Amino acid sequence: MRALLVSELGDPGEVLQLVGRPTPEPGPDEVRVDVRACALNFPDVLLCQGKYQVRPDLPFTPGIEVSGVVSAVGERVTRARVGDRVLAAPAFGHGGLAEQTLAVESSVHRLPDSMGFDTAAALHITYHTGHVALRRRANLQAGETLLVHAGAGGTGTAAIQLGKAFGATVIATAGGPDKVDLCRRLGADLAIDYTNDDFVEPVKQFTHGRGADVIFDPVGGDVFDKSTKVIAWEGRILVIGFTSGRMAEARTNHVLIKNYSVVGVHWGNYALHEPQINDTIHHELCTLHAQGLIDPLVSEVHGLADAPAALTRLAARGSVGKIVIHPHE
Repeated sequence: MRALLVSELGDPGEVLQLVGRPTPEPGPDEVRVDVRACALNFPDVLLCQGKYQVRPDLPFTPGIEVSGVVSAVGERVTRARVGDRVLAAPAFGHGGLAEQTLAVESSVHRLPDSMGFDTAAALHITYHTGHVALRRRANLQAGETLLVHAGAGGTGTAAIQLGKAFGATVIATAGGPDKVDLCRRLGADLAIDYTNDDFVEPVKQFTHGRGADVIFDPVGGDVFDKSTKVIAWEGRILVIGFTSGRMAEARTNHVLIKNYSVVGVHWGNYALHEPQINDTIHHELCTLHAQGLIDPLVSEVHGLADAPAALTRLAARGSVGKIVIHPHE
């Protein structure tokens, strides 16, 4: 089979190599998936650079969310059968930027017939993360105000759609007029171009000084620092990631005075601590998709050889929504 392989750490465009690899054989609790679509994510960039919190042994293949067809199952697997259409989170090292990949059975979910492979691949991590963040960690309520940073990115587009589906008023920030327009088309009630305007005053004006009840922050750094200026009384700032490259530090005296919470969101660790909730979330997301309330934005589709360049654009914030790779092309 063909796969993209990282043999030394560095930027994706420099270290990813297209090679031939043996077809992997599933372990007792694993399934093998014939990959039809692999959605790219910022952690794929960090994996290539050796900066992600999990570091697979070299050499490895990145790609952390896929959809496809089950082609083999391990001896203890009971939930998946050969021929099932599924989405999955591949085991680290056996990533989705390959024609075949392996995934632990608990990370595999069947797809409804109405959902295509590109949509399914783009649904998995960003929408599961958004659902856990907004529903479980923030307890977002209908009528509350949600501020989504990097609203045109993969996690941002998911958070905007989920926020609207849950009945919130949504404010989004994005870089540039095209991305701001995209946020509006996705349902944002207010979209702010952070390349021209500081978002603090527009958010205060829009909320009549109250601020946002929930802030969805995948950026960190200065964005987190400024978010503390617009968090409402008893608000919740969701720490999704640090694409800015700087991990912010919460001022606990300010947390105390405004009585707000800084809430960590690591969806991947639920596979270790509470794996059963992923089945529930997947069912709810499929229902929301069937109702037309969410629809992953797939902005680009490429063959396997074009994935390194696509990851480079993603790292430079030169993409919107989700980029999907078809490994067999």
